[in-house]
Amino acid sequence: MWKRRRPAIQIKSTDQIELMRAAGLVVGRTLERLKEAVKPGMTTADLDGIAEESIRSEGATPSFKGYQGFPATICTSVNEEIVHGIPSAAKVLKDGDIISIDCGAIVEGWHGDSALTVAVGEITAERQRLMDVCEESLWHGLAAGRAGARLSDIGHAIETYIRAQGPYGIVEGYTGHGIGTEMHMDPVVPNHGSPGRGPELVPGMCFAVEPMVNLGSRHTWELEDGWTVVAQDGRPSAHFEHTFAVTGDGPWVLTALDGGRDRIAELHGEDARPTG
Repeated sequence: MWKRRRPAIQIKSTDQIELMRAAGLVVGRTLERLKEAVKPGMTTADLDGIAEESIRSEGATPSFKGYQGFPATICTSVNEEIVHGIPSAAKVLKDGDIISIDCGAIVEGWHGDSALTVAVGEITAERQRLMDVCEESLWHGLAAGRAGARLSDIGHAIETYIRAQGPYGIVEGYTGHGIGTEMHMDPVVPNHGSPGRGPELVPGMCFAVEPMVNLGSRHTWELEDGWTVVAQDGRPSAHFEHTFAVTGDGPWVLTALDGGRDRIAELHGEDARPTG
């Protein structure tokens, strides 16, 4: 019987992680600018222009533009679009929409990758709750990425949190990933699964964690443009992502402007509380 080969996971030095932090900060600042810019009446192409100018003004290179033929700097996925939406001058944002913006940047050959979902004007409480659940699940996954844990602990933490919040659809066909000198590297990081499986996490590993949560079912399909993934039932979806490094002091969220330390410490404190 042949044993399945586990994927090789790139281990970064302290200096290399600092470069990934630099790329992550470019992405984080760009997403903050985009979040502030989103409003009814603008197009997703407008957002793409802001993103490219922001990234290049900091001396970085957009990760997405030209990647496997992708034509834009960011992915813009509106409402039932889950991921990989292509910015377009014909796609006008309306009051009540939600939009996922996924962004990547390269600094000296090292990548940062992050995403958030933003409300356009006033949205329903149901859509806001969807966004909140997705974002919080991301932080639970990041907090699970401690040295000594197993890779599957990340997805298990994400799934456990979402399942406790209601009957949301957790997208399974699209996942997080290793990241470093390439945007997508081994291993795959699912957003669901049993704990205690896969490689042990050690300092120097870096991953992009990105839950995608649907208001309806988890089932998806890809549009004819070859990129945009949508919810089959046409109901809205949210998507949040951060890149983090495993360190001896806990997860360092490279694309969060504050590094995520306080939020992760808060969740670790919750985990440590006695039950019963």
